[in-house]
Amino acid sequence: MTANLMAEKLPLIKVVGVSASGKSTLVEALRAAGWNARPVSQEHSDVPDLWKQFGFPRILIYLDNDLEGQRRRRPDVSWSAENLAREKQRLQHAYEHADLRINTAHFTAAQVRDLVIAFLEANHVRRSSTPLPPLPRTGGSGKA
Repeated sequence: MTANLMAEKLPLIKVVGVSASGKSTLVEALRAAGWNARPVSQEHSDVPDLWKQFGFPRILIYLDNDLEGQRRRRPDVSWSAENLAREKQRLQHAYEHADLRINTAHFTAAQVRDLVIAFLEANHVRRSSTPLPPLPRTGGSGKA
């Protein structure tokens, strides 16, 4: 069975959140561990339930960050409180429906990964015994 067919048979995990919260990094780590995770760039969309489109997830993970956390992760971008507030407003529907919410401002990428993996294992979310192929990154610098 190909990796793409295998992923289609696994429960879908979607990751939403504000910019520079670690969505791409988390999805990459989860796929490497065999979970069918996908990022949703809903923070850039005015569609309140974008996370529900293109496959309803078994698990919805919401990653948050504060302004200083964004600046630490992506010093190449000019962040503002107004932009962060606008993104949080766009993500309100996802926030309300998330199965797991993590403010990543003071966690490393490894700590976020470990928290999410513990949650997925506690909820008996199936995964592949082999890594799933990586997806194209949606974020910026490639740093967590």
